[in-house]
Amino acid sequence: MTKTPNSWTRGRVVAPSLLAADFSRLAECVVQLQNAGADWLHLDVMDGCFVPNISFGVPVIAPLRPLTDLPFDCHLMIDNPETYLSDFADAGADHILVHVEATHHLNRCLEMIADLGCKAGVALNPATPIDVLDHVLDQVSLILIMTVNPGFGGQSFIHAMLPKISAMRARIDGRPIRLEVDGGINVETAPLAIAAGADTLVAGSAILGEAPETWGARIKTLRG
Repeated sequence: MTKTPNSWTRGRVVAPSLLAADFSRLAECVVQLQNAGADWLHLDVMDGCFVPNISFGVPVIAPLRPLTDLPFDCHLMIDNPETYLSDFADAGADHILVHVEATHHLNRCLEMIADLGCKAGVALNPATPIDVLDHVLDQVSLILIMTVNPGFGGQSFIHAMLPKISAMRARIDGRPIRLEVDGGINVETAPLAIAAGADTLVAGSAILGEAPETWGARIKTLRG
């Protein structure tokens, strides 16, 4: 499928998280989100080891790929992600984000993602400092600041992450890197994250927790 051209370095992006979707109606949900004006679809993959929950993986993602041309923003909350990168690329991931805390060889992992033709991203847990990325910034297309501790949807935004977002924005300014935030994003916290420097918002229950006919308005509101 031909992907929709993606304006990488300008504009705000809202990426609804399918973790908050009705899993019995995922296909319908994907189509509805595209029609509602979602920019990306965020796919939270959890293994029950790196995080205390299990979500979904390649067998769920691959059948969704033919249904939409929206970019698949694949967030791997799994140990040893390098073992599975090619599987997620084959399933249709456009961006693959790995946690710095989950791999022993981040540089190699990012190289592997790029070699697979996907945009490479890194996610940081709330307690992880941003300077761990200083030596891989030239390999990164996305940085994801977790504004909750990963593993469950519906958590409250950690306001102490706002200075971390600002510091990361200062660190990457002038580079073609998107700064993404994930966790507790809603109409109250989205403006705070944007003001701190985020340009890409992952939102789950703030969109999918409401009736589908409201999704378009909610996406527009979050985008600001």
